[in-house]
Amino acid sequence: MNVEDLVRDSLREQAAQEAPVPGDLADRVLTVRRRRRARAIAGTSLAAVAAVVAVAVPVIGADSDARGPRPASELRDGDVVAHPDQSPPRDLIGAGGTALAAFSASARVKQPDGDALITRTYRLLDQRTGLYRKAERWSFLDVAPGMRTAAVLERGLPAQRIGLLDLLTGKVERWIPVKRGVGGVEFSPDGRKLVATTYENDPDRLDKDRPMHNGKKEEPGPAAPSRTGFYLVDVASGDAHWNKVRTSVPDDFGMADINTRQDFAFSHDGSLVYSGLTRAPHHQYYDFEGRERSAPAREKHLRWYVEAGLSPSGKLAAGDFAGDGNETASEVIDPLTGKRVAKVPGQQLLAWVDDRRLIAWDIAPGTSEYRNRLVLVTIGSEKTVPLSGYRSPKGGADGRWTPVFAAR
Repeated sequence: MNVEDLVRDSLREQAAQEAPVPGDLADRVLTVRRRRRARAIAGTSLAAVAAVVAVAVPVIGADSDARGPRPASELRDGDVVAHPDQSPPRDLIGAGGTALAAFSASARVKQPDGDALITRTYRLLDQRTGLYRKAERWSFLDVAPGMRTAAVLERGLPAQRIGLLDLLTGKVERWIPVKRGVGGVEFSPDGRKLVATTYENDPDRLDKDRPMHNGKKEEPGPAAPSRTGFYLVDVASGDAHWNKVRTSVPDDFGMADINTRQDFAFSHDGSLVYSGLTRAPHHQYYDFEGRERSAPAREKHLRWYVEAGLSPSGKLAAGDFAGDGNETASEVIDPLTGKRVAKVPGQQLLAWVDDRRLIAWDIAPGTSEYRNRLVLVTIGSEKTVPLSGYRSPKGGADGRWTPVFAAR
C-alpha cells in the first residue's frame, strides 16, 4: 500500500464515521509509518543490560567511569516507570529494559515556492535529569542502545554530516561527514553501526504539483521519491561506505513502490539492512555491499510499518490489527508462518519490553484512533498498564507526538 492508498483509506474511514478529516492527515501518513524497534534483552537484569550496552556502544571512546554520573535511565530502574497524567511526557517513561528515548511533534511549514515541509520538533531525554528537553536543532535522530548517544541530523535535509550527541552532556562529541546527503539514520541492534539513508531531495517535502485533498481543501502532497541508497557507518571509527540502490519501480498505474521517505533499517540480528515497500513483498533486504538478499526466515511475514517487529528472542512477532472490525486490538504472530498465536489490547504495537510484554498505542474507550495513549500490554491478559496520558486529536506540540524507543 502506498501513501496515496493510505490517505484514501483514511479519508474513507473518516467519511464513514461522519467525522471531520484532520487537516494534518498527510503529515501523519508521512511521519507515523516509520519503523523503529526497541531492543530489550530478555531474561537479564537492568544492570546486566547496562553493562552489555556500555561495551557494545563505543561511540565516544571513553570508559564508563570517565563519563561521570550514571544516566537517569539506569538510575530509575523500576520495572515500570509511568506517567499516565502526562501528554506529552515530561518525565522518563520506561518498562523493563525499554524506554521512551525521545519523541517528536510535526508541523507543516509552507515554503516560498508553494511546496511545504513536514518539520519535526524533538524532545530528547536529558540523562542528567530524566526530563525530556526540546531539541530544536535536529531534523531527525535515533538513539543508541544504552541511551547514552543519539545520532542527529541538522535542519535542512539532506544533511552533509551526522552528529553523535552525548545525552549526558548535551554536546555533539563528533561529526561524521558524508559526501551524499542523508535524510534518516538508525543504529544497529548492538549500537556499533549506523545505516544512513541518502536522498537527492528532502524526504519530508510536500509537492504543490502533486496535490491531495484533505477533506476540506487541496494541499501539497507527497513528493516523488528521491532516495539514492544508504551509508553503512562504523560508529567507533566514523568510516562510512555508500551503496547505491534502485530508487523506485512504478506499477502499471505509475505508482512508486517506495514512499517519499523510505528509510533503511537493520534486520533483527543486525546482519542485513532492509527497506519497506508499498506493495508485496512489502520489504527488500540488502547485504552491507548493497546486494539484494532474501528476507530472513523469521522476517518474511513482518510488515515494516508495524514498529515492534520481532520479540527479543525472535520467537514471536508483532502483527497488525486483529481484524474482526476491531481496531483496539492487535495480533501477535508466529514469525515463521505468519499465523496468529495471540491477541492483545492495543491499536498499534510499538516496542517489545520482553518476550511477553509490549508497549502499544491504546485508544480511549468510546473515542477515535486519534485519542490514544502509551500502554504496557501482556500476552494472555486483557489488562493494560497506562504509561502516558492520552494524545489529543489536535495537531501541534501538545497534541500528536511520535515516540522513539531504545534499550536502556
